[in-house]
Amino acid sequence: MNNKILYSLLYKMLRIRMVEEKIAELYPEQEMRCPTHLSIGEEATAVGVCENLKKEDIVMSNHRSHAHYLAKGGELKGLIAELYGKATGCSKGRGGSMHLIDKSVSFLGATPILGGTIPIAVGAAFGSVMQNRDNIAVAFFGDAAVEEGIFHESLNFASLKNLPVLFICENNLYSVQTPLSARQPKRDIYLLGKAHAIESYQENGNDIIKVYEATKKAVKKIKAGKGPVFLEFLTYRWREHCGPNYDFDIGYRTKAEVLKWKKRCPIAALKKQMLKDKIISNTQIERMVEEICDEIDEAVHFAKTSPFPNKSDLYQHIYSK
Repeated sequence: MNNKILYSLLYKMLRIRMVEEKIAELYPEQEMRCPTHLSIGEEATAVGVCENLKKEDIVMSNHRSHAHYLAKGGELKGLIAELYGKATGCSKGRGGSMHLIDKSVSFLGATPILGGTIPIAVGAAFGSVMQNRDNIAVAFFGDAAVEEGIFHESLNFASLKNLPVLFICENNLYSVQTPLSARQPKRDIYLLGKAHAIESYQENGNDIIKVYEATKKAVKKIKAGKGPVFLEFLTYRWREHCGPNYDFDIGYRTKAEVLKWKKRCPIAALKKQMLKDKIISNTQIERMVEEICDEIDEAVHFAKTSPFPNKSDLYQHIYSK
């Protein structure tokens, strides 16, 4: 992998981390009046996957959507403004954290309905085939989504029709506060893809290089017309299911468990390797951080000073024409 790609991977992961840490810092001010699900700790999956996509490749996300939106190229000002419910938000202030969209970069949207965007991504891939386009569709979803019937129906149809769709399962081991062991039989999730005759793999979702390489291989296969691919990435969220805080006191997981996963931080790991290989310097990293800080501050100022939607526009931007 060349140094330019490594630099890009580090920058994009760090940018997502810093954006979400800023959201966590500002959220208690109670100006963001929407639920928010942070991806802190899971940045490698979003970045490693989207780094292999072209602008016209379609991405569908779920309730934990910030990382996917930013990794695909979604506008930061539009994201922050949306969290504040402003008219300048990417969803015109009507969607909030879980309903992001930026069609200019083919991020077709996110919804909080468990598994709800998986069939939409499959439909988008089907549409691309019917229109003779060479783009692919990507569906991001969590481990709990595979417990939904629509997950299996979608994989069945994609496999049957040999569709250009990439299924990405971000397995962070929990659904809200319930572990996998209390929800699913003991088996690897990626095997569900194989059950639908889809080429499927499991990989370390906190190793950005492995995520990137696994996705690169999958995208190449899909674009060669050889059907869908299912990738399961093992990862972990540091913060609570919904909100900016930590939740050690609830009892469903321990602080020791979180600290164990923090040691597997994808950003720290790549930074350490790049410094060791002299691909980047501490000075360059500091400049990177300063640049991202400036961009975030500008986006927050933009969001806070933007107007709320007018009451006269209440029924606008609701249905697609």
